[in-house]
Amino acid sequence: MKPGNQTPVTEFILEGLPNTRELPSLFFLLFLLLYLLTLLGNALTLLTVLCDPRLHALPMYCFLGHLSFLDACLSSVTVPKILAGLVGPSGRAISFGGCVAQLYIFHFLCSTECFLYTVMAYDRFLAICHPLRYSVVMSRKTCLWLAAGTWLTGSIHAAVQAFLTFRLPYCGPNQVEYFVCDIPAVLKLACADTATNQVVILANIGAVGAGCFLLICVSYAYLASAILKIHTAQGRQRAFSTCSAHLTLVLLYYGPPVFIYLQPSSSQASDGVVAVFYTAVTPLLNPFIYTLRNKEMKKTLRKLVCGQTLSLHA
Repeated sequence: MKPGNQTPVTEFILEGLPNTRELPSLFFLLFLLLYLLTLLGNALTLLTVLCDPRLHALPMYCFLGHLSFLDACLSSVTVPKILAGLVGPSGRAISFGGCVAQLYIFHFLCSTECFLYTVMAYDRFLAICHPLRYSVVMSRKTCLWLAAGTWLTGSIHAAVQAFLTFRLPYCGPNQVEYFVCDIPAVLKLACADTATNQVVILANIGAVGAGCFLLICVSYAYLASAILKIHTAQGRQRAFSTCSAHLTLVLLYYGPPVFIYLQPSSSQASDGVVAVFYTAVTPLLNPFIYTLRNKEMKKTLRKLVCGQTLSLHA
């Protein structure tokens, strides 16, 4: 589309999720419950890690605290706008600047979580495959640097995506066929040729996603080899149970973006349904997988709850 003398777009209209307008009240309650449970679960996980000095001094729980904070933020970037759109047509409007901010924050949080999953897999690889060197290699300083590195690289990655997307002129239709301002849906509204943008953006996202996923797979391949060498059946079963749960979450998180970004011509309706898994469902599942299946976390959480109960009765 050529810009000509058309007026630049000042706001976008998010179409939202498909098939939700027929029963808006039902879907509003469903997403509200999903959102509240996500915030509660991740807040409890983060609070549990922060309240126990022994836990937040250990790398695995330090990374888990970062993951919980990321999940709560990621859900907060997408779900409230879905809820606003279900309330009425005015809730689907978003200013041009708001769209830029949402796209940047969305990709900042998603890419940071992508890097963090990779770091967590590396941490488990060191702990299980090289237990004697673990405390030396994964020192407190190294842990903090790795955590900070995930946030920094996520920020840079998102800034590149946002710049490439919004350097183009937008002067025509403003109906975003999606529930959030995301690259494939927004690029379709640009008043210029987007072929170069699509190639560069998809290559960037593909390199980051594929690179992180490959490193995670390599880490878990070594983990599986180490677990098979465990002599007791109970020990093997416990280790495989934990790793399979982690891998399930990784697949739920990495699968949808691959479907969305590597198929630019796919329908936005199907993309929206698929994207709900890693923007709303996975943040809800993480506390159950990483916290309720972890004995140390359950013990600390129980102490925290019992301590609060005793202080209220005192």
